[in-house]
Amino acid sequence: MKSENIIRIAVALIINEKGEMLTVRKRGTEAFMQPGGKIDAGETPLEALIRELNEELALTFSADDFCYQGKFSELAANEPGMIVEAEAFSCFAAPEVTPQAEIEELRWLPVEGDVGVKRAALTEKHLFPIAARLSADRNRVSS
Repeated sequence: MKSENIIRIAVALIINEKGEMLTVRKRGTEAFMQPGGKIDAGETPLEALIRELNEELALTFSADDFCYQGKFSELAANEPGMIVEAEAFSCFAAPEVTPQAEIEELRWLPVEGDVGVKRAALTEKHLFPIAARLSADRNRVSS
């Protein structure tokens, strides 16, 4: 895949105590996905994520709040012919969220089982399985 066909993004797996993960749907789209966004020139993936969470959802996080989960690639949900290359970071939190900018809707979706909405391929194939494992591991440790 040519580098001009790759969109570099940073995404957050924000998981609450109920085993749900925060997802967003951008204005004019159908698929729910992780909050986050494109990495600007000169930014680290984590810097981009913290900036995007503040711009899109009025959330304030620090780098210490997140654990790196890896880099994942998949077909872009909203840009035909493009591939998203996502640096994924996770945290356990249940913040009050206010959709802003291009975010039209947000939902806390269960990390396991039927979610009842369309999800972006990256979210469905890669990030929800990670969130399910993280949630299960946390429940094992706390019980």
